[in-house]
Amino acid sequence: MRKLLLGLSALTLATASAAAAQDPGPAAPVQYEVAFPNATHREARITATFRKVPKGALQLRMSRSSPGRYAIHEFAKNVYQVTAVDGAGKPLKVDRAEPYGWSVSGHDGTVKVTYTLYADRGDGTYSQIDTTHAHLNMPATFLWAVGYHDKPIRVRFERADPSWKIATQLPPVAGQPDSFWAPNLQYFMDSPTELSAMTVREWKVTDKGRDYTFRLALHHTGTEADADTFAEKLKAIVPEHIKVFGELPKFDYGEYTFIADYMPQITGDGMEHRNSTFISQPRSLFRGNFSQLGTASHELFHAWNVERIRPAELEPFDFTKANPTPSLWLAEGFTQYYGPLLIRRAGQSSMDEFLTGLSGTLNGVVNGPGRLYGSPQEMSLRAPFVDAAAALDPVNPNIFTSYYPYGAVIGLALDLQLRGRDKPLSLDDFMKQMWRAHGVTEKPYTPADVRAALAKTTGDQAFADAFFKASIEGSALPDFAPLLERAGLKLRQKAPKKAWLGAARVKVSGTELLLDAPPVPNSPLYGAGVEVGDRIISIGRFVFANESDWTDALDRLKPGEAMTVQFIQRGQVREAPMTIAADPTLEVVRFEKVDLKPTEAQLAFRTAWLGAEAEAAK
Repeated sequence: MRKLLLGLSALTLATASAAAAQDPGPAAPVQYEVAFPNATHREARITATFRKVPKGALQLRMSRSSPGRYAIHEFAKNVYQVTAVDGAGKPLKVDRAEPYGWSVSGHDGTVKVTYTLYADRGDGTYSQIDTTHAHLNMPATFLWAVGYHDKPIRVRFERADPSWKIATQLPPVAGQPDSFWAPNLQYFMDSPTELSAMTVREWKVTDKGRDYTFRLALHHTGTEADADTFAEKLKAIVPEHIKVFGELPKFDYGEYTFIADYMPQITGDGMEHRNSTFISQPRSLFRGNFSQLGTASHELFHAWNVERIRPAELEPFDFTKANPTPSLWLAEGFTQYYGPLLIRRAGQSSMDEFLTGLSGTLNGVVNGPGRLYGSPQEMSLRAPFVDAAAALDPVNPNIFTSYYPYGAVIGLALDLQLRGRDKPLSLDDFMKQMWRAHGVTEKPYTPADVRAALAKTTGDQAFADAFFKASIEGSALPDFAPLLERAGLKLRQKAPKKAWLGAARVKVSGTELLLDAPPVPNSPLYGAGVEVGDRIISIGRFVFANESDWTDALDRLKPGEAMTVQFIQRGQVREAPMTIAADPTLEVVRFEKVDLKPTEAQLAFRTAWLGAEAEAAK
């Protein structure tokens, strides 16, 4: 791996040749200037210039949504001190008739708007500015003008610190340090930018005769050795991602960038973009034992699945509203399935580490209550209510199963069923078909297209129809035990002798023990009428005054015991009978862990699916 020279005045993460061929030039109709004169207090000062403005008022907007997010976000709340002048520097009237935008009138065909941005949430949706860095998610940072969506854009950043470098998927303006361009608003808004004294690693990948540059732009508190280790892990997983689809995407400027923030003030997140990703976590790489690789693998898979194999409802992206789609079970869920799987295949996790993660995902979906209330398509359409959305009124916590693990379990089910057919296939074959039909062509897909791709992959329309009816439009799942046995894996209850009440989290208020989690439908506590926030007085012979009493009771209660629970619910003392249940938590383990010997066929199946059983790379 070749290290970049870090003495450059600015680091531009896109090819100059591509920029020279397509750069709109100094007369670009939209231009932004970004400075950080008050970074200590989390502020940026931004100037936006719009040229060739038609007669009448220019309508300016801040986005209410961001690519990769599915809920509404009120970015305009952090924009203030908005002023405007015309091409001659004459002050213009700025009216604000509604919360999300401004109207500028009286111009001479040019409008130059200057505003202050406050930014202090560092994740994939928002922006963060301080004396160590400026992380800019574009929809949270830049206002835009109605009617200029298809116009090319130039942007120039003024670094707050000379040691700062710039990481972005935007191509640079040739000969103008710190300046970049975009072909249109869609690409610009999809291009997060990091300015900091970052550490950079890069390597080349050749695919189908073309060379691509992969880069890690890392803002962190760790060592150079940490950066080297993480970059090597990233380098190791890339070939496994390529194998799934058969080729790399044709990255627009020949490059793909991992923009990584692992700083104490950051918020954990991952967000995919067309030729880059933003990945973040407040823990350092060392403290996280490089577990950040999981998010990176997930987001890299999105370079194919979502960025190019794209649901029709997300194309083009509408920045003024939520962008829902019924296909997040595939877009996010299958990506969730492949993220850890490709780490395993690359030898960057052990078999048992992978199975531990798989167990948690499978158990959460199979035993979770959400499937009682909707299919993967229904859960996908609930994304605007849950994807970092905020609301004051409580929501029934039992009615939703995230499309991330839900889709991952659907992916697992389909993968194992395809591998068990008379003429074995795999989920990789299905993803290749989706890539050929909708990725290479960048033709957005509908649910009907996904069903057609599954039918074409298998040559079996009846199978595709049955699978969609049962597990996509419906919420049925197959019996995973025999499917996993084909790989010499055992699905079992993790602790069948342990008591389970349906909710285990409690909190103490003085000498009162309060249930701090909603009970699962059809569980003992749920059937007894106990709800979150209720004070639990006793269960049978066990009386509760502190958390230790509760823990002791769970350790000593036995599945099948009939008890009476006494509780106080909104001022009323109540009691009800209930029967203690067995802990339904599931786990997946290798046959070898439970004194079973896998056959050669089972081991071959396992290896074809999960890769060789070498221990995780250190």
